[in-house]
Amino acid sequence: MRRAPLRAPDVTRLHCGVMRARVAAVIFVALAARPGAAAEAHLVLLGGGRPPEAALGRFVQWAGGSRARIVVLTWGAEPSEGLEAVRDALRPFAPASVEAAPSAPLRDESRSELERRLERATGVFLAGGDQQRLLDVLSDDAVAGALRARYRGGAAFAGSSAGTAVISTLAITGEGDFTVVDARAVGVRTGLGLLPGVILDQHFLRRQRENRLFSLVLAHPRLLGLGIDEGAGLLVAGGRHAEAVGGQVMVVDGSHRAELRVHLLNPGETFDLEKRKRGRAADRHPG
Repeated sequence: MRRAPLRAPDVTRLHCGVMRARVAAVIFVALAARPGAAAEAHLVLLGGGRPPEAALGRFVQWAGGSRARIVVLTWGAEPSEGLEAVRDALRPFAPASVEAAPSAPLRDESRSELERRLERATGVFLAGGDQQRLLDVLSDDAVAGALRARYRGGAAFAGSSAGTAVISTLAITGEGDFTVVDARAVGVRTGLGLLPGVILDQHFLRRQRENRLFSLVLAHPRLLGLGIDEGAGLLVAGGRHAEAVGGQVMVVDGSHRAELRVHLLNPGETFDLEKRKRGRAADRHPG
């Protein structure tokens, strides 16, 4: 039986295959190396009052530590007071810079300046004050869009008091009748929506704000209520893994038909926002 002659390998095809593999590898590495390409979202939600140092330290850490460049949004109060309060609170953690965003109301020039500052920022802090004033500024689609883009790009975000309330998609305005359990009595507006699927409230237990959060969760059972007490913080990594620090956080789950399930998280306890399930000591903490 005649044997077929041996053929030399097609060097051209082999070379092309190797080159394609190398190009694909280079593209993969380049995409992975892009700032924010695979950035995990980080949020620090403060309930107002004196913030826990553990929460502030984690915010600066997530924002880059000694290289952190923080932009403070003071649109809910007097700009100078809001900026100095945040600077004083963050000073022990030595970020590289803490600067204010342009003051409201924003014009074309100040919107452009805000975008430039956000591009350089590794962390954004929404200071407290009046929710309505904050939401008035955030109703500008260009402003809200720039903040959402920076969050998606990997900047750590923190909010305190009113600054926490406006981070959810459905934002509590602070107006209404809170002596009843009735969602129609609770004032709400569209917020930033950085943490989809939740409603945020603050100064929660100290100011007895359970009624308004219960009301909204009953009316919107797909949304998880998070009531952060004064002096407490909630660290959220990846939009899912949450840990209470410094004080208590109440979680209100209305997904079980006609009943509300309430979890009270003490400092160090965790909650999976996606699975709506309490964590254990061995579970992953944000970080």
